[in-house]
Amino acid sequence: MHGAKQRPADAHPGQWVLIAPEVATDPPKTPDSEPLFTKLRNPSTGEATLYLFNSGAQQLFEVKAFHEEYRSWFIGQTVQQDGRLLFVTPLDPLFLILYYLIKADKEQQGKFQPLDQVVLDSDYPNCPLLLKCGDVKQHIHHVTEEKEIGTQKFHKYSQEKTLKWLKKKVNQTVKALKGNNISVGERVRAATFISGRQITDTEEDYVRYAHGLISEYIPEDLSKELLKYLGLPEHKSPAPEPPLKKRKLSDVPVEAEEDYTKFNSNNPKPKKANSKMSAAQKALAKVDKSGMKSISMFFSSKPKASK
Repeated sequence: MHGAKQRPADAHPGQWVLIAPEVATDPPKTPDSEPLFTKLRNPSTGEATLYLFNSGAQQLFEVKAFHEEYRSWFIGQTVQQDGRLLFVTPLDPLFLILYYLIKADKEQQGKFQPLDQVVLDSDYPNCPLLLKCGDVKQHIHHVTEEKEIGTQKFHKYSQEKTLKWLKKKVNQTVKALKGNNISVGERVRAATFISGRQITDTEEDYVRYAHGLISEYIPEDLSKELLKYLGLPEHKSPAPEPPLKKRKLSDVPVEAEEDYTKFNSNNPKPKKANSKMSAAQKALAKVDKSGMKSISMFFSSKPKASK
């Protein structure tokens, strides 16, 4: 059904069709802790991206959409004009927090700060909910250095710790890819412009592919540092091959019925005239040609008249 068709009056404007784990849509324990779809800053691009907090913001989920141009849903007796199919998958909130830690480290020149003063964004007011997710306080030490003064903790970004943490993520991803028998070799070669007939997946193929997946959740500069930390060389697009050398005309004569060797040989040998004559040619040779004019005489220029 065409996506531009007017929505029926009884359709629900905030309704989507999605595939999600049960924990993402569990009923809230309190009226003010319902699951929340909200836009947050993408840690890789910095752009607005849709995420989902479950009840009480205990867990963060990434929202991906499968979309075709002409698609709608029939739900009960109504037509859902938004024909997208949303996929909801768990996401480690540290990836989004990492963006703000790196930003604060640059702006505050590596000063220790409370997390609630770091994870703030005027463009995304629900950003502080990231700190409510269950495992953040337990795992924040993987990407920061900590100081505790009294009962309050202060943090600052640590690239060294972050790279170690990201390497563990890469290794976990590699293990999951192998465990699910996912072939990655051809995808790696296509993404890095490597030509070759190799089909078997190598360990480097898995690590490089896992690095690419993790890089979708971290800034580009950090992705490059992670590539070095993993010991992987950075692939560049191959230089264009030089054009084929033009064949010289004197290299090899062309095989043909007629004598074309004069075009591709420095010392052409004239082809011998055929000494055999047909019966018609012999009869024509016996004709008396006296008094006959050559046919070329009819096409030659007229002689100039004498004055």
